[in-house]
Amino acid sequence: MSDASSPATATAPDMLELAALLCSRVCHDLISPVGAIVNGLEVLDDDPKPEDREFALDLIRKSAKTASARLQFCRLAFGAAGSSGARIDLGDAQTMARGHIEDGKCSITWNLPRLLLPKNRVKLLLNMLVVAQHTIPRGGMLTVDPIGEGETMSFRIIASGHNARLPQNISELLSGERGPAADAHAIQPYYTRLLAEACGLTVKLAPEGEAITVTAS
Repeated sequence: MSDASSPATATAPDMLELAALLCSRVCHDLISPVGAIVNGLEVLDDDPKPEDREFALDLIRKSAKTASARLQFCRLAFGAAGSSGARIDLGDAQTMARGHIEDGKCSITWNLPRLLLPKNRVKLLLNMLVVAQHTIPRGGMLTVDPIGEGETMSFRIIASGHNARLPQNISELLSGERGPAADAHAIQPYYTRLLAEACGLTVKLAPEGEAITVTAS
């Protein structure tokens, strides 16, 4: 007898659960930098030595910058980001992607032209970047290329880095072969698939030599 709660037969979340899981994902991304800001303020409250004070201020500056970059990215990648049918500048998307992803370990080569695209296509692109980043846990390069042109443009991202790998279950979540586990980590690739479907596209994750490609077509 099959187990109805097993990953292979997991059901998709309803709208309320999807919203809750995406909120949990955003909170997860923000906990670390916000917590570091709190720690820095606590050091300042203790009337520290000059060198400790400077360390705390530097920690607060860097963490506030990180938190701001992540908030801006999440607002576009997961949020409403304008009215229905809105178009978003790929140049703005590039700025947000770099602020969120480039951290000294991971960098982006952005080969897309600067133009306005429908909101869901830009959201799809940013979510594909998150998926691609997960395939190079030790860092590396994400190369973003266009497929086609104009408003029907889709994307290919090549993730190259030491020990690039396919994360467990991500391919299935993107393809719809299984429902997502009920946690905030699995909801992001599931949401990526929903965005792709809204754009009339399919997202595929596959090895290519020593790299991993994420393609929407």
